[in-house]
Amino acid sequence: MTVSRRFRSAALAAVAAIALTPALAPAAHAQTARADKPLYKDASQPIDARVEDLLARMTLEEKVQQMVAIWLQKDKIQSPDGEFDPVKASTNFPAGLGQISRPYDRRAITQGPAAGAAAGTINRGAEDTARYINAAQKWAVEKTRLGIPLIMHEEALHGYVAPGATSFPQAIALASSFNPKLQEKVFAVAAREMRARGANLALAPVVDIARDPRWGRIEETYGEDPYLVGEMGLAAIRGFQGTTLPLAKDKVYVTLKHMTGHGAPESGTNIGPATVSERTLRENFFPPFERAVTELPVMSVMPSYNEIDGIPSHANRWLLHDVLRQEWGFKGVVLSDYFAIRELNTRHHLFDNLGDAAVRALDATVDFETPDGEAYALLPQLVREGRVDIAQIDESVRRILRLKFNAGLFENPYVDAKAAARKTETPDAIALAREAARQSMVLLKNDGLLPLDAGKIKRLAVIGTHASDTPIGGYSDIPRHVVSVLEGLKTEAKGKFEVDFAEGVKLTKARLWAQDEVELIDDATNDRLRAQALETAKNADTIVLVLGDNEQLSREAWADNHLGDRNSLELIGPQNRLAQEIFALGKPVVVLLLNGRPLSVKYLSENAPALIEGWYLGQETGNAVADVLFGRANPGGKLPVTIARDVGQLPMFYNHKPSARRGYLFAETSPLYPFGYGLSYTSFDVGAPVLATPTIGRYNNVKVSVDVTNTGARAGDEVVQLYVRDDLASVTRPVKELKRFERVTLQPGEKKTVQFELTPRDLSLWNVDMKRVVEPGTFTISSGPDSVKLKSTTLTVK
Repeated sequence: MTVSRRFRSAALAAVAAIALTPALAPAAHAQTARADKPLYKDASQPIDARVEDLLARMTLEEKVQQMVAIWLQKDKIQSPDGEFDPVKASTNFPAGLGQISRPYDRRAITQGPAAGAAAGTINRGAEDTARYINAAQKWAVEKTRLGIPLIMHEEALHGYVAPGATSFPQAIALASSFNPKLQEKVFAVAAREMRARGANLALAPVVDIARDPRWGRIEETYGEDPYLVGEMGLAAIRGFQGTTLPLAKDKVYVTLKHMTGHGAPESGTNIGPATVSERTLRENFFPPFERAVTELPVMSVMPSYNEIDGIPSHANRWLLHDVLRQEWGFKGVVLSDYFAIRELNTRHHLFDNLGDAAVRALDATVDFETPDGEAYALLPQLVREGRVDIAQIDESVRRILRLKFNAGLFENPYVDAKAAARKTETPDAIALAREAARQSMVLLKNDGLLPLDAGKIKRLAVIGTHASDTPIGGYSDIPRHVVSVLEGLKTEAKGKFEVDFAEGVKLTKARLWAQDEVELIDDATNDRLRAQALETAKNADTIVLVLGDNEQLSREAWADNHLGDRNSLELIGPQNRLAQEIFALGKPVVVLLLNGRPLSVKYLSENAPALIEGWYLGQETGNAVADVLFGRANPGGKLPVTIARDVGQLPMFYNHKPSARRGYLFAETSPLYPFGYGLSYTSFDVGAPVLATPTIGRYNNVKVSVDVTNTGARAGDEVVQLYVRDDLASVTRPVKELKRFERVTLQPGEKKTVQFELTPRDLSLWNVDMKRVVEPGTFTISSGPDSVKLKSTTLTVK
């Protein structure tokens, strides 16, 4: 960015400042006002006309206040007991506010770390949140000069993050379902519960491509593949927001996170530089964002904390303006990540003052600063100094106002506080959480042990600290009830068999995601717990062993004193030793993994009779686990990430280039489990792809059919996966790329033909001139149950 671009001329600024001095703005307002009511308050008028009318009435300070949020400083709008205080709000923010960050939380009452209130804080329930939001909206609409309502943003990674809201499986688990229809239903519930309390903007979904399992935030993603991430992201958007605007009354806006390269940080540490090229961005990291903003009316995008090629995303005009806005045609707002504008200075060391950071972020077309307006609060002075052009402010405010008009907030800013609780965690939501958990589990190994036969069990031993204290993953609050694995199996056992429990191993002293310090359990304690577990196991005829991680062992590292990334993929603590001693008893053992990152579980893979990757399964964990273990549900989930044998193989992803994976001395290059992998209690045959025609032109589609047959004795689900490889090209191409998939349910002996259609875009590449083209030649089209067991045919493109 040039000096002349960063620092506008003083002459231009003087003109702008005079034209928009607050003292003169009311005169402009009087000239445009109608006798009855302002045009912007007339719902029958076009939104763009309403935006322009309102913008013309606004002072510079009122405009800038629309660009900021409040969170750390909530004491300026609240009473000491946390009630919204309109008098304090008017005193401290006479020009209004753009949004409130996380209105459900008790920030400013109980202070805590960067991502929330203090660990263990009980936040506002449904009715309290709705009352708080209604009071804030009443102040904004009735007590500010122009009556502009507020945006209320909340987190909703795997359900609305608020007390009592329905907690669904973590994002990486939902991705394992390979079921976009299920995903859409999940986030429709999340939206319904959010809007019932008055929230209108979700900081979700995360559509980052995750290419490093050391990264603690990998659990927040839909995995390593751009097509899968795109499909699951689009489904989440349809659930949250719908497919048209204005927003329906039970929908909320989404915020796409985090653009981009966030999931491939240097050293696997959060916000590390993404050392990727423009080609890699366009081939892998851009597609989920591009599809979302071009296929659906997405109105909010959040840049990533990290840098690419020396430019932090919040300062990257090429990324946010040239690509996102101009190339893709994005018309919505760019919402900063929390404290990211400040971190241009404190983390990236671009500047030594917030004013320079504000200039750079605004020039990159960041519209909103969250969680508080610390840098953007300086914008009025920066305009007057000639360092910011008023036209930049106007463009941002236009986008923000359009967001609010399309949400219907000017006409309907309030919610029914009494109904908020009734619309939360309803029976259909709980049933959906259970179904989502069932579909998210991935059966990695089964030597014939599963499903369990309750009639053959007299005493079941359930072992593992997280069998009773069941984790549900990061960005969670407290659901009304989490069904633990132990509770679910005890319910299953009633009248059939006995259940004994032993901790066996304890991982951390707490599992509070927001707590900074992580304290591991001492060896002596675990030695005692393991001995007790062995005695319990000796009395059982079947054992369920729950291992993995918890919310403290893999999480967002949001500060130097709050870390969450790891340099190992091994199980923490003496979990493998516990498993070894349990296996030595010679009894049937099912190992259930509950974790947020793909772990290197070589020992378990080699020795466990049955192994299930559960990830974090949400509030219905125990019931869903019982459904799968005892055969009421047949696991059909697939891995959305590659599971490496050990950390030395990293980076490890299936869609690598041909020159990668040559080999190691004394070690394998193949993964422990490949992308797309997952077993079933039945068996399937996925046929070779059949092309409607073997030859097409470069601008033609081709239909592909794949037969899939249930060749086993149980009904079950298979995910038919379609891959493409460009055999010869002018630039190197991946060895294979997922282009389509479909999850199908088949009865024993049933056969189905799955129909796909590939488009020129599916066959395209970015050439040496960085233009998207389809090159003539042959393409290998492959189908199968995962990314390895494939059958292929050849498509010729002329």
